[in-house]
Amino acid sequence: MSVEVHVLASGSDGNCAIVRYENSAIMVDSGLSFKSTKSLMAVNGIDENELKGILVTHEHIDHIRSVQIVSKKLNLPIICNQNTFDASHFDGNMHERIFMMSPFDIAGMSVVALPTSHDAAEPCAYAIDTGKKKILIATDMGLVTYQVEHALQEADIALIESNYDSEMLETGPYPYILKRRIDSDVGHLCNTVSGEVIKRTITNHQRKIFLAHLSKKNNTPDIARETVSRISGIKRMNLDCLEFKGDTRIIKE
Repeated sequence: MSVEVHVLASGSDGNCAIVRYENSAIMVDSGLSFKSTKSLMAVNGIDENELKGILVTHEHIDHIRSVQIVSKKLNLPIICNQNTFDASHFDGNMHERIFMMSPFDIAGMSVVALPTSHDAAEPCAYAIDTGKKKILIATDMGLVTYQVEHALQEADIALIESNYDSEMLETGPYPYILKRRIDSDVGHLCNTVSGEVIKRTITNHQRKIFLAHLSKKNNTPDIARETVSRISGIKRMNLDCLEFKGDTRIIKE
């Protein structure tokens, strides 16, 4: 059976991805409302009974908005490190504690939480290995850690942040303090840095690259794809991202 990565949302309005393999699935973040999450799962043909748990990257609301209600309604464990759990103010009944760089198994897949650099308690990316294919989900990063870069090099499918265009950020409406937070080492990745890290990690094996967490005010799908394509050397048509609110993707490998 092929691996499927369903991108249900990616951006400041909410983030949610589901990795499916052999009739089991893992949700990564749940930043939409429960109603929207259920609706998009149905549209994408995802049976809620396939889900085995919710991986949480960090405690910001666009990543955890409905984590607790999804956990309770669908009887799923909330899987994250202790600092993220505490900062999210979840109740403790459904928590499965994990540790950075310590592999664990769920839904027939091996998962490793990778440290990232972001203004959160203990943020992480997730590297997921089905035994046949490797998936990386890495957003909300002010810089790319060695562990994330290594996982990007090995990934068959990579969701990698390309949050903002530097010129749009500088000339845009955000206050100065917010601009500096976004372009700091604990903020977000600009298109240029995303392109550079993608280029550095190119090998002979083919990857599917999805540009994630695009800013509504400081980026556009066209600018993100064009910039990353120009810097990385990857054809623009081989770079994907969500185009509008409510858009979704199914990436198969």
